[in-house]
Amino acid sequence: MRTLIFRTVAPYLTSLMVLFSVFVLLRGHNEPGGGFIGGLIAASAFAIYGIACGVSPVRRALYFHPMAISGFGLFVSAMSGVVSLYLDMPFLTGQWTVINVLGLPVDVSTVLFFDIGVYLVVVGSITSIALALEEREHV
Repeated sequence: MRTLIFRTVAPYLTSLMVLFSVFVLLRGHNEPGGGFIGGLIAASAFAIYGIACGVSPVRRALYFHPMAISGFGLFVSAMSGVVSLYLDMPFLTGQWTVINVLGLPVDVSTVLFFDIGVYLVVVGSITSIALALEEREHV
């Protein structure tokens, strides 16, 4: 399905979907959403881009190998749980703090970093599967 219209629209649609996936990721603490759903949206965006333009443009756009993205996400999620161990609390207990960025208070939590890790795991693994399937289709 590599029509001219689809190839023309796919990069813009991919950009919008990735932006929306980051929005869903960041609002996931207080409202529906989070790392898993945001990651699925982003992986779907890369799959659409792969169907329209091929696998190699997607790999160039990702810059890192999808499984490396997934591994880094797993590391980030695990490290967000280790923070609570240093504070003599059970593993993966949420910790919150406030930092000042340009004079504005910003709430930061280990829960946010766990969600970011889950997002990266889902994006990396699902994108890797989708790209492998797309490569097999053209062999």
